[in-house]
Amino acid sequence: MRRAQRRLGWLLIGAAVLVALAAWQWHRERAAATLLPLDPASVTRIDIIWRGQPTQHYVKRDGHWYRAEPSAHRIDDAYPARLAKLAATPVLEWRKTSDMHLNTIGLTAPPVIVQLDGHTLAYGSLAAFGPQRFVRVGGRIAVIPASYSPRAPASAASPSSSQKS
Repeated sequence: MRRAQRRLGWLLIGAAVLVALAAWQWHRERAAATLLPLDPASVTRIDIIWRGQPTQHYVKRDGHWYRAEPSAHRIDDAYPARLAKLAATPVLEWRKTSDMHLNTIGLTAPPVIVQLDGHTLAYGSLAAFGPQRFVRVGGRIAVIPASYSPRAPASAASPSSSQKS
């Protein structure tokens, strides 16, 4: 009987180790499945550069968003909050920058660059293989759903800026 109890004990320990490893792997894959390892609610500074337009700077103070330049004034929280949520964009696939032709995917001169607390997201072209977009994050290229692309604020909408980037 003692031998059976020992085997059962080792079996339970082995099962616990496998469950712990599976949970660790799941957590690791989940964290790697977003553009940035940032909680969107914790973002406090956003800089967005639309090609051919001046850089827009936003800062979060006391739970509200402010336009940082040319003069600091409170703005509607919806637009910068939506930009902050870009950090949690789901990534469909990661690719190495060296494996891609940056000119072909629109990342030689990206149409829009978003900086979230110093982390740079350079948005390139739409992919030819579906409603997806290329985004350069450091030394890697992410393929993301195109619906997670940054959009110009509604107040700045014009025929050229109201199109999806």
